[in-house]
Amino acid sequence: MGIDTERDIEANLQIGPTDQGMVRLFIDAGSLEIPMDFEPDEAIEIAEEIRAAAQAAQQAAGKKRR
Repeated sequence: MGIDTERDIEANLQIGPTDQGMVRLFIDAGSLEIPMDFEPDEAIEIAEEIRAAAQAAQQAAGKKRR
């Protein structure tokens, strides 16, 4: 399975700062909880990757609609 494989899993994502100066991505999927802590500079890189992926997805969706 890859990133393009659909799954029927429901999850919640929370993002926020920790009291230790980290940025936490917290994923809650029922009985599974995944806390992921990142240094602020790593979090900025992740945010940039998300933005680039969103822009690529918009472009791909635009090409499919034509």
